[in-house]
Amino acid sequence: MEVVLLQAWSAMRDIPHVRAWLAAAWALYLLGLGIWILLQKREPAATLSWLISLAILPYLGFFIYYVFGPQRLVRHRARRRQRASLPEPTAAATPVAQELRTLAQATTGYAPTTACHIDLLVDGCQKYPALLDAIARARHHVHLEYYILEPDLTGRALVSALTERAKAGVSVRLLLDAVGSSRAPKSMFQPLLDAGGELAWFHPGRVWLPWRRPWVNLRTHRKLAVIDGAVGFIGGINLTDEEDPRVRPDAYRDLHLRVQGDVVRKLQDLFVDDWAYATGRREFISGLARNMPQPCPGRVRVQLLASGPDSPWEAIHRLHVHAIHSAEQRVWLATPYFVPGEAAMMALTSSALGGLDVRVLVPRMSDSRLVTWCVRSFYDELLAAGVKIHEYGPRMLHSKALLIDDHLAIVGSANFDHRSFRLNFEASLLIDDAAFATTLSKLLAEEFADARVVGRDHAQPLFTRRLPEAMARLLAPLL
Repeated sequence: MEVVLLQAWSAMRDIPHVRAWLAAAWALYLLGLGIWILLQKREPAATLSWLISLAILPYLGFFIYYVFGPQRLVRHRARRRQRASLPEPTAAATPVAQELRTLAQATTGYAPTTACHIDLLVDGCQKYPALLDAIARARHHVHLEYYILEPDLTGRALVSALTERAKAGVSVRLLLDAVGSSRAPKSMFQPLLDAGGELAWFHPGRVWLPWRRPWVNLRTHRKLAVIDGAVGFIGGINLTDEEDPRVRPDAYRDLHLRVQGDVVRKLQDLFVDDWAYATGRREFISGLARNMPQPCPGRVRVQLLASGPDSPWEAIHRLHVHAIHSAEQRVWLATPYFVPGEAAMMALTSSALGGLDVRVLVPRMSDSRLVTWCVRSFYDELLAAGVKIHEYGPRMLHSKALLIDDHLAIVGSANFDHRSFRLNFEASLLIDDAAFATTLSKLLAEEFADARVVGRDHAQPLFTRRLPEAMARLLAPLL
């Protein structure tokens, strides 16, 4: 049967008018797809990568771009404009920090705020007990938004804790990314739902609604928790045994923050926006306002950085680049995925060429060989500029932190790559505090000391390193 169909197709293509129709259809396909991609107005390299990749896939390319292609979302503009009008905290900030906070407010809509207390939590062995303890103390509501929740010991312990609070009458809302948490079976959450808790999925697949884009490539990569509006958690640690060295000796190395103070209100606003977007429900907001604690003015100046494809400003990307350019002494960066664009590379190399202490900490081997090749393709330029590169291992480095001089830090969920800067919904905190910067610098200094230093004379065999890295570099805008 297949042979007959192929022969019939071959015969049809030999008919002149059929060939003309096929050529016209191909031309229309390329024109339509090209216009669609061009109208996104993204970086020329990324646009050309999509155009070339999809042009060689007849008609299938349209489906690939429809499912995976980057697009802009529009949502929550009124609430963010309202938040942008909130007053500036009275605590004084350095000129550089004030400029960054003004930039952050303009690009995110979140006004600068303060924290009474910030704890830096290292690995799941510190983060999970702190989170479970806060949940156990909840009296009104527990809100969580995560990229990954696995059906393992960590994930099930979290769901069990939420179920217990829901049975006690606490309002529990759990928002999970539909791709990142896809391995968690729906039955795992049934006790929570039976107890009155709520569960929502961010950008679930909609194969039964082909006329609506499934947004497969646009994920919430945020890791947030808000308990009673008084305690908040934000950072890079997911809910999985992979990030708990008590369970797995090869667990990821990662960072998270536990915060108290007025900044928790901003985390609450972000969760509410994401929950309303995912579910269409906002009826609980009035109840939250009545049960929120009074604002707690704190001494630590902080700024919530939220970014995603619902904004054209690439806030976290912009703040990273601007912060690096503002550095006067040092730039220390830790990231599991280092795939920078031209602006970020220019900022790092310029700082190093200007005599600053610029260090980059990356995994010795990422969880993706393709990403590892791509990351290493940037080494030569960084080393030539004077950037010190450290490869952390054997554990997988998953920390996402930027330290500027002795007072500024950015910690959160965003990697230093195109996906986090442009496609994912991310959340980080900009912290202007010398004490916190000292704590972070001591931790990073220990990790730099334990990591392998990459020298300018590192081996560069053609077929096992240089060629794979150069080919992987071509895919950088798509990673």
